[in-house]
Amino acid sequence: MEHVPPPAKELARLDRELAELDARRAQLLTRRAWLLAALRPPAPTAAPGWNPPAWGVPAAGRPGTPAQPWGYVPPKRASAPRSAQNVLLTLGGLLLTVAAVAFTLVSWGSMGIGGRSAVLAAVTVGALAAPAVLLRRGLTATAEALAALALVLTLLDAYAVHAVAVPDTDGLGFTAVAAAVLAALWTAYGLALGKLHLPLPAAVVLAQWPLLFGAWAAGAPALVVGWALLATAVLDGAIALWGKGTGARVTACVGGSVMAFSALMVGLTLSVTASGPLGALAPGALLLTAAAAALAGAWRAPRGFARAGGVVAGLATVAAVGGVPAAAVPENWGVLAYLAAGLALTAVVRTRLPRNAAIGVLVASAAVVAGALAGALPGFTAVLLGPVTLLSDVWAGSPGGFRSALDPTLPWTGLAAAPVVLAVSAGLLGAAYGWWPSLARIAAPLIAREEPGSGGGPAEAPGAGTPEAGGAVAPGASGAPHGTGAPWYAGGRAGTPWYAGGASAARRRPSGAALRGAAGAGAAVLGWGALLLAGAVLDVPYAVAVAGETVLVAGLLALAVRGAGSGREGSAAVPVTALVAALAGALSAGLLSLASEGASYAVFGALAALFAGAAVRAGAGVPRAVFAVAATVGCTVLTGFAGRSLGLAPHEAAPLMLLVPALTVLFGARLRRNPAALPVELTGALGALVAVALAVPDAPFLALVLALCGVLAAGAAVRPERRPVAAYLAAALFVLATWVRLAASGVSFPEAYTLPVTVPALVAGFLRRRKDPEASSWTAYGPGLAATLLPSLAVAWTDPDWQRPLLLGVSALVITLLGARYRLQALLLLGGAVLALDGLHELAPYVVQVAGALPRWLPPALAGLLLLVVGATYEQRLRDARRLKDALGRMR
Repeated sequence: MEHVPPPAKELARLDRELAELDARRAQLLTRRAWLLAALRPPAPTAAPGWNPPAWGVPAAGRPGTPAQPWGYVPPKRASAPRSAQNVLLTLGGLLLTVAAVAFTLVSWGSMGIGGRSAVLAAVTVGALAAPAVLLRRGLTATAEALAALALVLTLLDAYAVHAVAVPDTDGLGFTAVAAAVLAALWTAYGLALGKLHLPLPAAVVLAQWPLLFGAWAAGAPALVVGWALLATAVLDGAIALWGKGTGARVTACVGGSVMAFSALMVGLTLSVTASGPLGALAPGALLLTAAAAALAGAWRAPRGFARAGGVVAGLATVAAVGGVPAAAVPENWGVLAYLAAGLALTAVVRTRLPRNAAIGVLVASAAVVAGALAGALPGFTAVLLGPVTLLSDVWAGSPGGFRSALDPTLPWTGLAAAPVVLAVSAGLLGAAYGWWPSLARIAAPLIAREEPGSGGGPAEAPGAGTPEAGGAVAPGASGAPHGTGAPWYAGGRAGTPWYAGGASAARRRPSGAALRGAAGAGAAVLGWGALLLAGAVLDVPYAVAVAGETVLVAGLLALAVRGAGSGREGSAAVPVTALVAALAGALSAGLLSLASEGASYAVFGALAALFAGAAVRAGAGVPRAVFAVAATVGCTVLTGFAGRSLGLAPHEAAPLMLLVPALTVLFGARLRRNPAALPVELTGALGALVAVALAVPDAPFLALVLALCGVLAAGAAVRPERRPVAAYLAAALFVLATWVRLAASGVSFPEAYTLPVTVPALVAGFLRRRKDPEASSWTAYGPGLAATLLPSLAVAWTDPDWQRPLLLGVSALVITLLGARYRLQALLLLGGAVLALDGLHELAPYVVQVAGALPRWLPPALAGLLLLVVGATYEQRLRDARRLKDALGRMR
């Protein structure tokens, strides 16, 4: 047998072994720290407290890390932070600047010409020379502060020269010359002292003003001012591309943007306000020069700036080229000239312009087209939604023309060119949708074009020719992604472009199918809008307008039904867009037809037939359900029109409105589990709800409508898939119809009618519970109890006597106790709710009397105290609520 030592001896032995392990670990860590210190390269300079050999001595109780040896304490900084130094230098330079300004403005007049010259020369030369000395000593921040002071002094020198030497000189002209001289001085100074960051940006800022102030001083016209601004912007662009220093280039970029924008605004204003084509030529030349300068800068600029330059060049070209013919046509038709110029920009895809710049030009073209379309938006909106005003006066009589049913305040004469703009845009998008492969081949050189300085395209990269290396894969080759060689812009199904491998590149670019679908959808919407707006601009007769809108809806429905089966890539967006446009057009045509009784029947009948036919021809899924729902809505509106034509009051027409819900129940039974069945039945239920709302003012008709709705719900409950909802709904509707009928008949004792129903219902529920103990108490006893308790409660609230509330309260108390005793949820909740409401009715007068006698401040105080108590015991109340919920959930 193995000897087992006593626990005390075993514990002592374990302690000795652990101590030996700790000692060995300390030795190994010390050796490791020494080896790290030996392998570390020596520091270039020694600093106070720098003692590498001391690294090998571990500090007691301080663990070491691999990155920082054991016991190493980093030396403390002996100098102040650079931020504090910058603050001190900034304050010092600011104080010197303030002193110089005060001296020039206040003490200048008390000195003679010699003293003035000596002081200016000495201070300025000293301020300019001091940074050079400071830079040699390594005091860069101090040199920057003195350079800033020198900049202010040179500005003050210029002011002093003008005030003393040439006081009669024009201020703008002298400022232009002084700005040019100072810009040259500070450029030379910044190039000489290359370590300073301030002089070159200051020179760029000063270079913004010579040409502009010179043009103003000479009294030049606005066109010359625009040329001055453009020349300054070109200079800024050159500095931004080839200038020295980030600060100077950023400053030049900002200044060039401001000056270029100002020049473009001057040219655009002069072009738009020109009196004729000849007057628009000179501003056009300015705009074309600006476009050429923007393209020249975009040729060498980075990607973002290149695209921005392309956008500016495109917009400037459109303003220049379109401004000349726009000045020769009436004002309302000038938009067509700009639209034509914007569309002509798409020819950039066949030029040698870099890809990013060409993309910017195409964005400018799209912006011009979008702006032209935005001008037609008010008229299109008025045509689409203007007939809403007819809802206030239905069947008042047919108006004379289309515009009479729309917004009369809209300037229709100013929208004469809007239909043409929409039609041209629709035609071009339709052509693009139909000829997409040809357009893709035309645009292929632009897509595959390399940028200057890119270092070669994908085909020149190492491993080119394989998808894994991101190289080019020839169309149709076996390496094409997803088994096809079709590029994305040709509308193929390839997920990765053939010219640039990798999934990230494919995610950054929209697929050709999506672009083609967007073109087709845009063509459908714009063509529809062009025809609608043309009718309003021409003010066609009312009958023609109504018939035309209905025909357009038919065309859109045909496109929605057949578009999905065209087989073209990207065609999925076309039927969806056509469906949305058809629904909007149907709404507009229906509203427009409300002016005339005959037009209303004709339009809604035609719409119902069109949507029903589309539902039959469409494939299964969401479109068929949408078509069927729209047809159901049209039929429901027609039944409402029939009641109005028969001269029936709203409540009298309510039973007639139930004709369509009855047909939807039969239709649902015919379709069974077809996806369109449920939406159609729900739409019919909404029609029944409208019928109930119409019958509310007359209680007998309301009872009749409720009973008919119950019959329809019972008919739907025959089907197993509708039974769980329709059965309960039918029972509730029948009970509600009974109550309404009793109330309408002036019955003061509803129990005489409800108890004969309640007793058999409770017996039937009891027998079902005996047969199926798991059956819910709501199913067994809920309808029978509600049939008597709820009508009695409603009558008790208006009964001035005490007998009925007493009997109702006793009955509710017994039902509540039975529910608690036998754990029946329906009895407990129904009896408790009725008992609480009955008791509230009896105590209400006394509560009101007591509340009137209390001080006004007491109820808010009690409410606040209650909130505090509830808040303090919130967790406990929450647990109580959960326990109550669980207890109710366990009941049947």
